[in-house]
Amino acid sequence: MRIAIVHHWFVSHGGGERVAEVLAQMYPSADIFTLVADTSQLPLSMRDRALRTSFINRLPLAHRIYRHLLPLYPKAVEHLDLRNYDLVLTSDSGPMKGVRTSPSAVHICYCHSPMRYLWDQHHHYRLNMGKLAGAAFAASARYVRAWDQRAAQRVTRFVANSHYVASRIHACYGRDSDVIHPPVDTSAGYLSGTSGHAYLTVGRLVPYKRIDVLIQACNILGRELRIIGTGPEESRLRAQAGSPIKFLGNVNDSSLWREYAHCKAFLFAAEEDFGMAMVEAQSCGRPVIAFGKGGALETVVSANHTAAPLENTCVLFESQSPEAVVKAILCFEAAEHRFRPQIIRRHAHRFSVEAFRSSFRNLVDATMANRSPAYELEACS
Repeated sequence: MRIAIVHHWFVSHGGGERVAEVLAQMYPSADIFTLVADTSQLPLSMRDRALRTSFINRLPLAHRIYRHLLPLYPKAVEHLDLRNYDLVLTSDSGPMKGVRTSPSAVHICYCHSPMRYLWDQHHHYRLNMGKLAGAAFAASARYVRAWDQRAAQRVTRFVANSHYVASRIHACYGRDSDVIHPPVDTSAGYLSGTSGHAYLTVGRLVPYKRIDVLIQACNILGRELRIIGTGPEESRLRAQAGSPIKFLGNVNDSSLWREYAHCKAFLFAAEEDFGMAMVEAQSCGRPVIAFGKGGALETVVSANHTAAPLENTCVLFESQSPEAVVKAILCFEAAEHRFRPQIIRRHAHRFSVEAFRSSFRNLVDATMANRSPAYELEACS
């Protein structure tokens, strides 16, 4: 059986790339396809694998300008040749669900999110552009959105990374999804024994992460906030930051886990699809203070989820505003003694790599067995 793994692009190393890496480890004979790849950003375990890219990758500075090439996505995706594969696994928050496969192939799409800039955040993205750029973006987005909706009908089976994303898949594409939470390396987390004095947030510095409200809240309270990550918002965020705010940039894995383990609590203000960083912080026994909407609600235990206070892992706030974050931080600090690191860490293990592997392989095997009796006999032998 020939297997292909398809991921939207390898230009950074975030949650989507971690899923692609785990899939590649699960299926070591699979060929890898992507639109654009910066080989320096490939996970180490994938650098000796056959990697096929689209014609976009041959354009000058492709791994820097790929987000501005939206009108080219449909043609680039459909030109990837997957006709000879029996099983196609797409890891996608872009257009890769539209790959062309043979009529007999099984195509399972693990969807991190429908493209936000085409669907629920289209107007937000357009408002942040100039008049000419906004008009060009609107025209190309209209075309690619229609193609994206049609392309979703080619998928045999959708898998969403959260119930929140499953609802968005249904709203955008009219398709139902199974839900399998993404793999988080919870085994790398550890308990430090004592908490530090600084708060922590981790993620790309982009508008929807709303790191600005975390900065404003910590400025008001005079609390130290350590920020890991880089992105296009960095200059604007630095201009807002007072002396308690520390920008650490991108850090290596050992430094990242050390920051998680020694933070006072992890702050998160985005309406996120899942929120791997929140799980990573919890795997180090650290509490989370998060915006109470989106995938975050599936990764934490708050007073809204349980009547047992000692089992809580999180304090939620109701709006993406500095005032709401200030209130949540003060609420946490008044009840900090009630959080139990061992309980928080145990909760995080629900999202381990092993749990993902087991659930995803069972889903693939069941789907293939229903499609192909020969595969069922082979899988059972």
